[in-house]
Parts: sequence; structure tokens; C-alpha cells
Amino acid sequence: MTLILYTNPMSRGRIARWMLEEVGADYEAVVLDYASTMKAEAYRSVNPMGKVPAIVHDGKVVTECAAICAYLADAFPGADLAPRDDERADYYRWLFFAAGPVEAAITNRSLGVVPTDDQQRMVGYGSFDAAITTLEGGVSAHDYIAGDRFTAADVYVGSQVIWGLQFGSLPKTDGFVRYAAKLTGRAAYLRAAALDDALITPAAT
Repeated sequence: MTLILYTNPMSRGRIARWMLEEVGADYEAVVLDYASTMKAEAYRSVNPMGKVPAIVHDGKVVTECAAICAYLADAFPGADLAPRDDERADYYRWLFFAAGPVEAAITNRSLGVVPTDDQQRMVGYGSFDAAITTLEGGVSAHDYIAGDRFTAADVYVGSQVIWGLQFGSLPKTDGFVRYAAKLTGRAAYLRAAALDDALITPAAT
């Protein structure tokens, strides 16, 4: 069994590495540079978008962070991070809500794109405030996003919240702060962060 992570320490690749550390997988990390190797033909044969992260597991490519988290939870059932029957609805609901409406709302806000009232009917997130208020309700409803225990959905949703608080793209509400605090103390999160932080040179910061 071979598992390769294509990443950059200053990218969403940090999400995939955290998930790999959570499942305890043996993997090789291939670090790519934005200006060169990420856009080179060799990597575009893995991900034609020229974006990271991507994983290759036994010859199969998986891209997109939410998909990588869900895939790894299924591929490594011993980690018990896939949803149980009573968690399945919330697991998929919030995983894809964070990957769709929340991601779009935060990105558009950072680009200065604010949909008008009429345009809000066209965009999946409606308005930034609506998407973020809904997300806070989700992370506050239970101990974790799908219920009372940590799952792969928390890696992705949690990453959105942790980054949002760190970089100011999410408000520091009580719900978000409490949720992030539960996740940032996890051993796998700390291992993954240390590995990526060690790859960031002073020149890159």
C-alpha cells in the first residue's frame, strides 16, 4: 500500500496532513512550490488544476479537502472517524456545507464580492451573514459537528473555523472559539501543524 500527499505547508494541504495524522496512515509527503512544481506537467498529471492538496492511494487520486477527509475515514476504518448511522446525516450535511456555501461566502467576502439582494437568490450561500450564522449553529449544537464524538467532518469544518479565527475571516463568536479550542489540542492536529510549520522557512513568511 502506498499513500502520497502532495502539499505545501502554506496551503489547504494542512487539512489533508491533519487527516492523515488522525487516521495514523503511513504516507510520503511531496512538497510542491506554488511558482514551479505545482504547475509543472508532472503534477498536473495528478491534478490538472495545479492545486494542492492531492493524495494518491494505491494508484487512485483524490483531490479536494472535504473529499480527502471523507475518503481517508473510509479507507482507514480502524481510526473510527467515518460516521456511524446516527451521525451520518449531520456528518455529510456539515461537511458539504463547509466545503460549499461557507467556502464560497468566505472567499467572496475576501475578494470584496458582496451579492445584492437579488443575487443572493443565485448564490448557494445567500449572504455571508446567513452562511456564518448557520455554521455557528452547527458547531454549537453538539460537542462535535456530527454529534458527541470527533469525526473526519470535524477535520474539515474545524479547519475552516480555526483558519477563519486566525486570519479574521470569521467572527470570534463564543461558539466558534469553543469549537476551535476542542480541536487545536488534539495530538494529531499538533503533530500535523509541527510537521508543516517546520517546512516554512523564514524567507517564505
